[in-house]
Amino acid sequence: MTEPTAKPSVQDGLAFERPLSDLQTKIDELRKLNSGSHLELAGEIELLEDRLRRQTAEVYGQLSPWERVNVARHADRPMTSDYIQLMLDDFVELHGDRVFGDDRAIVTGLATMAGERFLLVGHRKGKTVKDRLACNFGCAHPEGYRKAMQKMRMAEKWKLPIITFINTPGAYPGIGAEERGQASAIARNILEMFDVKVPIICLVIGEGGSGGALGIGVGDRIAMLENSYYSVISPEGCAAILWKSGDKAPEAADALKLTSKDLLRLGLVDKVIEEPLGGAHRDPKAAVERVKQQLLEWLRELRTLPLPELLDQRYRKFRRMGTPVRP
Repeated sequence: MTEPTAKPSVQDGLAFERPLSDLQTKIDELRKLNSGSHLELAGEIELLEDRLRRQTAEVYGQLSPWERVNVARHADRPMTSDYIQLMLDDFVELHGDRVFGDDRAIVTGLATMAGERFLLVGHRKGKTVKDRLACNFGCAHPEGYRKAMQKMRMAEKWKLPIITFINTPGAYPGIGAEERGQASAIARNILEMFDVKVPIICLVIGEGGSGGALGIGVGDRIAMLENSYYSVISPEGCAAILWKSGDKAPEAADALKLTSKDLLRLGLVDKVIEEPLGGAHRDPKAAVERVKQQLLEWLRELRTLPLPELLDQRYRKFRRMGTPVRP
């Protein structure tokens, strides 16, 4: 697995980031010139770095919902595979749903992190074109959701907590998936996760699209990364239905209230995990470390709750969703 880069390439596809990329390129050129000549350019480099920090903070402080959707989809943003590599001390993948097959769009496995043992379930998008095609770009089939549920029941038997990483534009919409019971598999997961008798933590790390996200999204604690999104439908899908045009996706993103700030206000998530300046794709290791600390805190907190109280809180939590949280 390729380790994520520390910063995005100049051609990263985000229009609002191009001035930042141009400034970073200038800094890199000056550093190279400074190390290969007798010129003293440290002062100028420091001024440009300070300017880059201020400009990055300004740009990311006023992103529109649609721009945040594009940050959530950034190619260099850490994915589930990166969290497995950078965050865990040990990981043993578990395969198959014992019914049809092994869906690569969902990864499950036994994990260890700082002495804490748990089951990890997450959407897998893939890094290379070949892997992305094999994983259907993170769009799971019904066997993926059945695999997730079957492994959750194993974790329940072994009294292991569960952590899910959500990163999907939605469940796979093909005919084969529908024939094998896509809607039923997702609905059953939502129903049964309320009754799983171990702590469950859910984290949206990128895209949280529709039922594809909800299929592993019922938990005792739910968090989102700052520039992720969580929505009943993708902005493009919403625009196609309401306006019959994909060009209206920015307007749809604004209307859907899908940003972490909106969802925290509405009580759909418990915590927004702040990303490094300029987004998780600029400093994946720092982003992973922040996620790790939050997960460890919640694992230790939930371990102390008696089982009846844990299940009751989980049920009441979802009953309260959509009620705006007062400051």
